[in-house]
Amino acid sequence: MPAFALAHLHTTKNNDDIVEYIDRIQATLDPYQGRFRVHGGTPEVIEGEWPGTVVIIEFPDVEHARGWYASPAYQEILPLRLRHLPGSAIIIQGVGPDYDPRRTAAKLRQASG
Repeated sequence: MPAFALAHLHTTKNNDDIVEYIDRIQATLDPYQGRFRVHGGTPEVIEGEWPGTVVIIEFPDVEHARGWYASPAYQEILPLRLRHLPGSAIIIQGVGPDYDPRRTAAKLRQASG
Protein backbone atom coordinates (compact mmCIF):
# COMPACT_ATOMS: atom_id res chain seq x y z
CA MET A 1 0.00 0.00 0.00
CA PRO A 2 1.49 3.39 -0.89
CA ALA A 3 2.79 5.73 1.77
CA PHE A 4 3.56 9.42 1.63
CA ALA A 5 6.03 11.75 3.26
CA LEU A 6 4.38 15.14 3.56
CA ALA A 7 6.06 18.38 4.59
CA HIS A 8 4.22 21.61 5.31
CA LEU A 9 6.92 24.26 4.98
CA HIS A 10 5.86 27.53 6.56
CA THR A 11 8.22 29.79 4.67
CA THR A 12 10.02 29.48 1.38
CA LYS A 13 13.37 31.23 1.43
CA ASN A 14 15.79 30.15 -1.25
CA ASN A 15 19.50 30.29 -0.54
CA ASP A 16 22.58 28.19 -1.31
CA ASP A 17 21.74 25.54 1.33
CA ILE A 18 18.21 25.07 -0.02
CA VAL A 19 19.45 24.84 -3.61
CA GLU A 20 21.99 22.21 -2.54
CA TYR A 21 19.29 20.29 -0.62
CA ILE A 22 16.98 20.27 -3.66
CA ASP A 23 19.85 19.25 -5.93
CA ARG A 24 20.77 16.28 -3.71
CA ILE A 25 17.40 14.99 -2.48
CA GLN A 26 16.50 12.81 -5.48
CA ALA A 27 19.62 10.68 -4.97
CA THR A 28 18.41 9.96 -1.41
CA LEU A 29 14.95 8.98 -2.69
CA ASP A 30 16.02 6.66 -5.50
CA PRO A 31 17.05 3.67 -3.33
CA TYR A 32 13.62 3.81 -1.62
CA GLN A 33 11.60 4.32 -4.83
CA GLY A 34 10.47 7.76 -3.64
CA ARG A 35 8.82 10.05 -6.19
CA PHE A 36 7.75 13.64 -5.81
CA ARG A 37 4.01 14.08 -6.24
CA VAL A 38 3.93 17.72 -5.12
CA HIS A 39 6.99 19.95 -4.77
CA GLY A 40 6.23 23.48 -3.72
CA GLY A 41 4.03 25.82 -5.61
CA THR A 42 1.35 28.11 -4.27
CA PRO A 43 -1.58 26.15 -2.82
CA GLU A 44 -5.13 27.27 -3.50
CA VAL A 45 -6.50 27.60 0.03
CA ILE A 46 -10.19 26.72 0.04
CA GLU A 47 -10.65 26.33 3.81
CA GLY A 48 -8.77 27.81 6.75
CA GLU A 49 -5.23 29.11 6.46
CA TRP A 50 -2.18 27.52 4.88
CA PRO A 51 0.97 29.54 5.32
CA GLY A 52 3.79 28.38 3.10
CA THR A 53 3.86 25.44 0.75
CA VAL A 54 3.64 21.66 0.69
CA VAL A 55 5.81 18.78 -0.50
CA ILE A 56 4.42 15.26 -1.02
CA ILE A 57 6.65 12.29 -1.83
CA GLU A 58 5.17 8.87 -2.63
CA PHE A 59 6.79 5.57 -1.60
CA PRO A 60 5.71 1.98 -2.22
CA ASP A 61 4.93 1.52 1.50
CA VAL A 62 5.57 2.91 4.98
CA GLU A 63 8.76 0.88 5.41
CA HIS A 64 10.32 2.51 2.34
CA ALA A 65 9.30 5.98 3.58
CA ARG A 66 10.75 5.37 7.05
CA GLY A 67 13.90 3.87 5.57
CA TRP A 68 14.43 6.92 3.38
CA TYR A 69 13.94 9.42 6.20
CA ALA A 70 16.29 7.53 8.53
CA SER A 71 18.90 6.87 5.84
CA PRO A 72 22.37 8.31 6.32
CA ALA A 73 22.15 9.96 2.89
CA TYR A 74 18.99 11.90 3.78
CA GLN A 75 20.08 12.68 7.33
CA GLU A 76 23.25 14.21 5.86
CA ILE A 77 21.30 16.78 3.82
CA LEU A 78 18.34 17.33 6.17
CA PRO A 79 20.08 20.09 8.19
CA LEU A 80 20.33 22.15 5.00
CA ARG A 81 16.52 22.40 4.99
CA LEU A 82 15.92 22.51 8.72
CA ARG A 83 18.14 25.57 9.16
CA HIS A 84 16.08 27.63 6.73
CA LEU A 85 12.55 26.24 6.25
CA PRO A 86 10.55 25.74 9.44
CA GLY A 87 7.58 23.44 9.19
CA SER A 88 6.22 20.01 9.95
CA ALA A 89 6.77 16.64 8.32
CA ILE A 90 4.86 13.37 8.57
CA ILE A 91 4.81 9.90 7.07
CA ILE A 92 1.35 8.51 6.44
CA GLN A 93 0.02 5.35 4.85
CA GLY A 94 -2.14 5.85 1.80
CA VAL A 95 -5.12 3.82 0.68
CA GLY A 96 -5.19 1.09 -1.91
CA PRO A 97 -6.79 1.35 -5.34
CA ASP A 98 -9.94 -0.43 -4.13
CA TYR A 99 -10.55 1.95 -1.19
CA ASP A 100 -14.20 2.94 -0.84
CA PRO A 101 -15.10 5.50 1.84
CA ARG A 102 -18.56 3.95 2.12
CA ARG A 103 -16.98 0.88 3.76
CA THR A 104 -15.31 3.15 6.30
CA ALA A 105 -18.63 4.87 6.99
CA ALA A 106 -20.33 1.48 7.45
CA LYS A 107 -17.66 0.40 9.97
CA LEU A 108 -18.08 3.67 11.87
CA ARG A 109 -21.84 3.23 11.97
CA GLN A 110 -21.45 -0.33 13.23
CA ALA A 111 -18.96 0.69 15.91
CA SER A 112 -21.17 3.48 17.23
CA GLY A 113 -24.42 1.49 16.97
